[in-house]
Amino acid sequence: QVQLVESGGGLVQPGGSLRLSCAASGRLFTIYTMNWYHQAPGKQRELVASITSDGSTNYADSVKGRFTISRDNAKNTVYLQMNNLKPEDTAVYYCNAAIRVRLETGPVDYWGQGTQVTISS
Repeated sequence: QVQLVESGGGLVQPGGSLRLSCAASGRLFTIYTMNWYHQAPGKQRELVASITSDGSTNYADSVKGRFTISRDNAKNTVYLQMNNLKPEDTAVYYCNAAIRVRLETGPVDYWGQGTQVTISS
């Protein structure tokens, strides 16, 4: 069984920083692209940032220049460094990854439980 566990959320003032982590555990044959999504109250879940297994990254326009996604393949962990946070960044942040658990099967999407990020003075 695969688990994704996020950590690092919290309450910070506008202009502050947070670093989210998401560790994958369980039967992990191959981890492909890892993503961070966020979902604000009453809104759809949106893709914030992605990183492929070879380190290529992609960002939503709203976070470019402020957020940085990275991964440590040895630790099966993806990070999201969030700087210059704004009130509109307030949301639950979810980790997502495409993971193959055995050679004979294709990759499956897995999700973490989410971590709350609140930006407020």
